[in-house]
Amino acid sequence: IYDLILILEVQVLVVIFLCINMLLIVTFFKKESFYTTARYILFAVTLLSDSFILFMSDILLILSYFRFTMQIGLCIVIYIPLSLYTFVTPVTLTAMTLERYVAICMPLRHGELCSTRSALNSILIIHGLSSVPCIVVLSIFFASVSHNLYTQYRICSMDIFVFLRWQDHIKLAVYQCYFLIMSVTIIFSYIGIMKVAKAASGENKKSSWKGLRTVILHAFQLLLCLIQLWCPFIETAIFQINLMLYNNVRFFNYITFNLAPRCLSPLIYGLRDEHFFLALKYYVPFGYYCVKTMCHDLP
Repeated sequence: IYDLILILEVQVLVVIFLCINMLLIVTFFKKESFYTTARYILFAVTLLSDSFILFMSDILLILSYFRFTMQIGLCIVIYIPLSLYTFVTPVTLTAMTLERYVAICMPLRHGELCSTRSALNSILIIHGLSSVPCIVVLSIFFASVSHNLYTQYRICSMDIFVFLRWQDHIKLAVYQCYFLIMSVTIIFSYIGIMKVAKAASGENKKSSWKGLRTVILHAFQLLLCLIQLWCPFIETAIFQINLMLYNNVRFFNYITFNLAPRCLSPLIYGLRDEHFFLALKYYVPFGYYCVKTMCHDLP
């Protein structure tokens, strides 16, 4: 009964976050200035990535609760996009932080470096970088198992592709490498923006400090996303100790490090951003609250 209540609570949270994300995605495509601006394009990538992860991970959670098994070959097909988009969000957050750094610390080159074309190229680079961990894990898996394993039926989870301890070590090393690179990027951007914020005055100072707060929120969101990458290792260790504790920790990790960081994206750019929030109020069903004199620039 307790597990069922937790599952139902998770369903409510997932539905709420998915509805919010869908509203923001619709708003993004309604206004041309959003899908021709680099930071909003990257924001839309995080929304789509987060929505996909929320939906697919929730499906796997439900299947796991009901002990539903599937062929490992089918599980591999599910694992590939899940693994890819698990990394797409933190890598995109890092790119968004760099965009804020360029906008504040190199304003004269912002239009050149952060054009629409650059944003589209960045999406390709982000997906390329995000695919590396998946390729590493699956390459080791394919080289280590026999072909008849693919037709076996098991509960699909993201940790069934690691059989040996040395595989675990390689996977953790790749994750830590990504964590280090993204952390250094966030810290570098934070220091650069902080220097500009202290030296600026008037409107520039206000803009710089707002950018600094955005970087801090990105850092916090990125930290939660990266902790999520370590959760399988923690859960595997706890599983060997106590099954009830394992279930509780698994639900805690899912809500704290899977759901929580994916509700911060709407907060950072969907609600804190004045232009996006104005458009959101105009286009969603409660748009009549938007004063027409404030929304005259919206189509």
